[in-house]
Amino acid sequence: MTHLWNQARHVLCVRLDAFGEVLMCTPAMRALRAQHPERRLTLLTSPAGAALAPYLDDVDAVIAYEAPWMKSGAALQPEQQRDPIVATLAEHRFDAAVVFTGYSQSALHAALLCQLAGIPLRLAYCRENPYQLLSDWIADPEPGAMVRHEVQRQLDLVRRVGAEIADERLAFTPAPADLDAVRVRLHAMGIDPDGRWLVLHPGASAPSRRYPPHHWQALVRALGERVRCPLVFTGAAHEVALIGQIGAGVHIHSLAGQLHIGELGALLAQASLVVSNNTGPAHLAAAVGTPVVDLYALTNPQHTPWRVPSRVLNHDVDCRNCERSVCPQGHHDCLEKLAPSQVVDAVCSLLKQTEPYRRKKMRMA
Repeated sequence: MTHLWNQARHVLCVRLDAFGEVLMCTPAMRALRAQHPERRLTLLTSPAGAALAPYLDDVDAVIAYEAPWMKSGAALQPEQQRDPIVATLAEHRFDAAVVFTGYSQSALHAALLCQLAGIPLRLAYCRENPYQLLSDWIADPEPGAMVRHEVQRQLDLVRRVGAEIADERLAFTPAPADLDAVRVRLHAMGIDPDGRWLVLHPGASAPSRRYPPHHWQALVRALGERVRCPLVFTGAAHEVALIGQIGAGVHIHSLAGQLHIGELGALLAQASLVVSNNTGPAHLAAAVGTPVVDLYALTNPQHTPWRVPSRVLNHDVDCRNCERSVCPQGHHDCLEKLAPSQVVDAVCSLLKQTEPYRRKKMRMA
């Protein structure tokens, strides 16, 4: 079937999760794009993932879809006899579709949509025989036989149909206007954009992946003593109060709730280093090549920073790889024993390793 994929000119890429998961598909999408000189890629993704589209060089178009079977999706109402997404996909006359999933997810819901839309070639991982739902499939070896990094999982999937690429880095290209806007914001806060400053991201959608607020407070104080540079906090609008609590009594800068995804990527691209929980901005930092200190709760093993200098910090727990959003042993149990002093040591070590090169690179840009 590889020869049919080599001829496919309009390919649908399906990844219906949040933007971090979409970013981890970008090397595989680059490989698909390179397979045919005139290939066009359309991304079918969640509304949050769709916000990335202007910054993904290999994506030509995007369709935002809140899938009812996903964790964040809204259920279809009884009066909705047929999901209108089928007609939307059919109108595009795609030659092929690749359904990207994590190993805890099923591709069959999306595969059915693609089959009903008349897409002839359909590729995905599957645990049971999908029969006509998929024209090409790989028996999913995860998590029983192995667990790979999510990026490697997607690269291995498209390699099955002949799509390979040497450049396996994540992709995100900030717009010049966003880079300029961020520099204006930094100057307004009294921060030299070309100097040393760090981004700290204390939020995460899953409580089990959040470093405890009292540890963030201790970390901020310790960074002030040892690193002595501006600290810029990022987060969603609903995390403004959390950041205020973390920064109480010390001098920090907060852009929580003030940046769209392009500006966030531009901010991370210019920072010396990012300290983050295991969440979307950690992957965004990796995509723009900024070193990451990842406070990594062991809820799953496959989402560490990809192809970027990093320090992944955790402590072992009996319930590792539970994949739960809320820890039954307490919201912060997975990271409670990770001492702020360990985080500061990692920040200092990673800055020493990477900062001279990054500063030289920025001066040459």
